[in-house]
Amino acid sequence: MRRLLLAFCLLLPLSGLADERTISSPEGTLSLTVSLREGKLFYAVECNRLQLVEPSRLGYRTSQEDFSEQLSLVDWQQSRIDRLHTFSRIKTASSHYVANVLKATLKNRHGRLFTVEFRLDDRNLAFRYLLPKDGEEASVRIMEEMTSFRLPAITTTFLTPQSDPMVGWKRSKPSYEEEYEADAPMDQPSQFGHGYTFPALFRVGDRGWVLISETDVDSRYCASRLTDYSPSEGYRIAFPMAEENNGNGTSEPAMALPGATPWRTLTLGATLHPIVETTIPWDLVEERYTPSIPYRLGRSTWSWIIWQDPSMNFEDQCRYIDLAQAMGYEYILIDAGWDRQIGYERMPELFAYARERGVEPWLWYSSSGYWNDITQSPVNRMDNPIRRKKEMQWLREQGVRGIKVDFWGGDKQETMRLYEAVLSDANDYGLMVIFHGCTLPRGWERMYPNFVGSEAVLASENLVFGQAHCDREAFKATLHPFIRNTVASMEFGGTILNKRLNRTNDGGSIRRTGDVFQLATAVLFQNPIQNFALTPNNLEDAPDFCIDFMREVPTTWDEVRLLDGYPGRYVLLARRHGNRWWVAGVNATSEPLTLTVALPEGFRHGQLYLDNEQLAPSRRTIKLQKNTLPITIAPNGGVVLVER
Repeated sequence: MRRLLLAFCLLLPLSGLADERTISSPEGTLSLTVSLREGKLFYAVECNRLQLVEPSRLGYRTSQEDFSEQLSLVDWQQSRIDRLHTFSRIKTASSHYVANVLKATLKNRHGRLFTVEFRLDDRNLAFRYLLPKDGEEASVRIMEEMTSFRLPAITTTFLTPQSDPMVGWKRSKPSYEEEYEADAPMDQPSQFGHGYTFPALFRVGDRGWVLISETDVDSRYCASRLTDYSPSEGYRIAFPMAEENNGNGTSEPAMALPGATPWRTLTLGATLHPIVETTIPWDLVEERYTPSIPYRLGRSTWSWIIWQDPSMNFEDQCRYIDLAQAMGYEYILIDAGWDRQIGYERMPELFAYARERGVEPWLWYSSSGYWNDITQSPVNRMDNPIRRKKEMQWLREQGVRGIKVDFWGGDKQETMRLYEAVLSDANDYGLMVIFHGCTLPRGWERMYPNFVGSEAVLASENLVFGQAHCDREAFKATLHPFIRNTVASMEFGGTILNKRLNRTNDGGSIRRTGDVFQLATAVLFQNPIQNFALTPNNLEDAPDFCIDFMREVPTTWDEVRLLDGYPGRYVLLARRHGNRWWVAGVNATSEPLTLTVALPEGFRHGQLYLDNEQLAPSRRTIKLQKNTLPITIAPNGGVVLVER
């Protein structure tokens, strides 16, 4: 009864203009307080009556006006949203989004108006700025946001730093592939002095967890990041660095009026379950255009990840087409250099070979030619609309189903425009799109129906590039389900069954993880198109039951549940595809990990895959009287349970 009365009261009109308002989420789990203090606007958030976000600044400055100080309240408005959403390319097939809405309209010292819209559900707070058209001014440039996130002093962090711009391979950074550090103190400076990349995970002692990110970023704004920590302000929103994109484009976004900024999101919970299971990046956005054709999701082979550049020849690509056919995979990804090493003239012959075997091709492209020094080709095809449409017309005529576009230049609004333009044009030609060397996608799985994933993480290629990455593979794998992959699809390109990471499986980096660990990542890492790192020799040298597992593992999911875990230590996750549950876990600690797995209700029969102490894989059939199962996961090992 108390909750019903509270919900009813939240929908009543507010009287008076008090300088503070508090609203609760629909079930009362979260509460939001918005207050005006000495002409400055603040917000704070509690979870189960414990403060997770301390009073934090709101506001911004434009090229014309200051909307951060000397503010006064004009109006409070409250309402409720109750919507059912369906999804096709994220970690779940649907969500029931119920949120209480608070809109605070304010004016600055010159009487100019703006509104801050807050949406509070039982797991998430989202807010954005609404900028009206006021007088003759029809456009505005946002020079700075005061938007901040102040967390209690007991907080530790799980963050990845923003890199220096225009450094690294062929001056292609930032590529959003920096290392995470787990449980670091807030006052520790970022590695490069440029703050941190979204998403950002925080543990507020024993009170709970906070994940900060943003969504609904498109051509109308830049993508943002967090500054370094300040004792007085916490973390603030920061715009791209001037040097990004080789200096092309402004760091500050500009918009037509009326306009709205992207949503900034905070997912909060006493445990990590709300973090892993949130759908807020997609609940807040709408589809930008309709799909031109029905897009088929699925699995792909990919020679470059293990066999590297020399494999981009006709004969090796035929071998990987044969591998795709043998695995029952829908696609092959033909990576950088195909235009030179195979040639445009011979590609139709390769496409015909694939079609005869029921396999459809994807092709790699560089995004640009003028904001880095990349020589991997094709280049200068995707950055110009005339060349891009001509190329996409050829791709459609050849039966190509998608493109992987690599080596992006940063987070400026100019780059966001190019992301959107490539996606929109590709849809016109019936092409799906994957981005690599790129920024975090921010709601794009729902906004763009042909978008099927981005890298934006230190992905599988680094395992090939250096032993140190193999040595830390388990640690990194236990981070992604809690951070990077919880807010967006993650094109990791993993599941490696070679023991050695080279063409002949006898040299290069040494894989430290077990085979079942690798199978588990096919479930732990969510992306609707999976480019797996299997090689033709795996049909002979990998255990048959591992190959059989990889033949049937899905890439789309209807539900996700966190069963147990701690970022950087271990993770145990359940995903449902249709009426079957797939449970996967890995252990990054130095000791065997014994858990009692609480399986989804009704899970009684299945197959258990497990790495033993020597990381030798096994598979056995299990029958359960109840939905709990004790298991022990070896260090660097994995476990998978598949319902039958």
